[in-house]
Amino acid sequence: MLTIAARVPDHGRLVPWRFVTIRGERRHILSDAISTRFGRLYPDAPLERRQKMQGRMAQAPAVVVVIFCPREHPKIPEWEQYLTVGAVCLNLLHAARSLGYAGLWLTEWYAYDPVVLYTLGLTDEERVAGFVHIGTPTEHRGDRPRPDVEAITTDF
Repeated sequence: MLTIAARVPDHGRLVPWRFVTIRGERRHILSDAISTRFGRLYPDAPLERRQKMQGRMAQAPAVVVVIFCPREHPKIPEWEQYLTVGAVCLNLLHAARSLGYAGLWLTEWYAYDPVVLYTLGLTDEERVAGFVHIGTPTEHRGDRPRPDVEAITTDF
């Protein structure tokens, strides 16, 4: 799946991303770190919300954290690199789906929290592009409403 995810347009072959895989017991370790951090940030949060954070990374058998690693380049702007890492996340979802798995791409508050990012081993220049949860589908969810393509398309 990661090989498929990495097959994206990448101007200059900069590879402005990397992966952190989280499986097995490590899912619970990261969930505990997120839950502890949430409790410190939001001590008055409702119990239901705190409990949700406790198992955040353990809902699927595997989580792939796609990390954006911008590269300095005189001709390739950072915004193009953002597009590339977004394509990596989407390819990862397509790869999971094509192999019969379910995938969910999330970024929540902890994708931006410095303590959680440190726990994941990110440098100051790196950012989380997404937490991609991968597992076996337990139910079929219908597609959410999508934009009317005709309404957002013009001819030149």
